[in-house]
Amino acid sequence: MKKKRCNWVTDEEIYIKYHDDEWGIPTHDDRELFEMLVLESFQAGLSWITILKKRKSFKKAFDNFDVEKVADYDENKVGELSENKNIIRHKGKINSAINNAKVFIKIQKEFGSFDEYIWSFTDRKIIKAEYLTESELSNKISKDLKKRGMKFVGPTIIYSYLESIGIIDNHQKDCFKY
Repeated sequence: MKKKRCNWVTDEEIYIKYHDDEWGIPTHDDRELFEMLVLESFQAGLSWITILKKRKSFKKAFDNFDVEKVADYDENKVGELSENKNIIRHKGKINSAINNAKVFIKIQKEFGSFDEYIWSFTDRKIIKAEYLTESELSNKISKDLKKRGMKFVGPTIIYSYLESIGIIDNHQKDCFKY
């Protein structure tokens, strides 16, 4: 019998694998947390399936989301990324990924890890939620990240980010992952 999944999951294998093996599973590894933050910010205005299909290319282009390396990118690297047809070539998003890497590192230094920072907003608890596009929590984190200097981290992007890293558990009631 076919497993029942959240209704946003299509029959595409890449979507099924993402839903079943990653989405909503608590993430505590800073590299993974940075990866998802970058991918979610690139997703703004696009479909998530577009990002998933380009994810391997993003990993390669962004040095496997090594935050230290991304923070050191220069104009030559921005030009290279802007020419890379295998990723989203939005210069504003590319520059924000570099900027956000620098802020991410500052947060790591202040809190010991980005994991400590991001999970502190819920006292390390998972929030069970109905499907929304933003919440009081995503608004609060978005404001804090913006105050710290991050870009492309509006409440909707942060809400999706919180779902992807498992802080918000949004699996639908009839989904086998609920």
